[in-house]
Amino acid sequence: MRLSVLDHGHRRRARLFMAVTGKLSGVTSPDIVKLLLYRPGFLTRPLLELTAPAMRGESYWTAAEREYLAMSTARVHECPFCVVTHAELTRIAGHGEIDPDHPAGARPELLAVQRFLEDVSRNADLDPAPVRVLPEHAVLEALDVNLVWNIVNRLANAFGFELRDGQLKTGTKALHRAGYRFPGFLLADSPGDLRESVFEQPARTSPELRRAAGTGAGPAEPWRDYAALVRDASHRITDGDVRRLLAAGHTEDEVFEVTVAAAVGAALRSFDAGREALKA
Repeated sequence: MRLSVLDHGHRRRARLFMAVTGKLSGVTSPDIVKLLLYRPGFLTRPLLELTAPAMRGESYWTAAEREYLAMSTARVHECPFCVVTHAELTRIAGHGEIDPDHPAGARPELLAVQRFLEDVSRNADLDPAPVRVLPEHAVLEALDVNLVWNIVNRLANAFGFELRDGQLKTGTKALHRAGYRFPGFLLADSPGDLRESVFEQPARTSPELRRAAGTGAGPAEPWRDYAALVRDASHRITDGDVRRLLAAGHTEDEVFEVTVAAAVGAALRSFDAGREALKA
């Protein structure tokens, strides 16, 4: 983790939860859990309100197929933490409908929407023709999956997520059992809408800075280049990039907020583009 607050800055209830679950499982909490339990009113509640139905709600796609789409998105962003995690979840959630290592045998509908989502994630020119044979709600459901992981992949890369001994098996099984939900007492009130929560609510940084980080429309240095990396090439972020922001006098909370804003802004841009392409 590149920010110490994501390791040690949690509220007392979150620290107790991680201590108890760590003792029961025999492994420390994965970095994704630490992220989500840090300042949950800023990002976590609205993100989980998207994630749980997208990944485990009623859908045209099976749970394993949605995990495979998440893994495919992680490959676009070159996020090893998420690639490995979702490959394992594809196996756990599946009933033989798809092998993450040999996906050619999957149903053609899944492979078609996978290619469309990869272009969405890359902000490439979108050709919706291959997915027009699918029910519209199926493509929209796939875009919901893609939105979530276009956010999380960027954050995992930016914050340097790592899988430690024992975390893959225990973490993925726990996540699958919980259906991507956290106990309510660990969360915090926040605006229900993701855009409002990340870009508009009072925080350590100004809404203007966060909106600029999300769109690329004018954040001053040292934020401009860093936010661009989060949006466009999060896998290239290094410890040095974060240290430079701290050396310039910015706090870890400010780095956290701008990183989240840049990731969410980029993901929403792709999501909106994907939905617009379906209307063309």
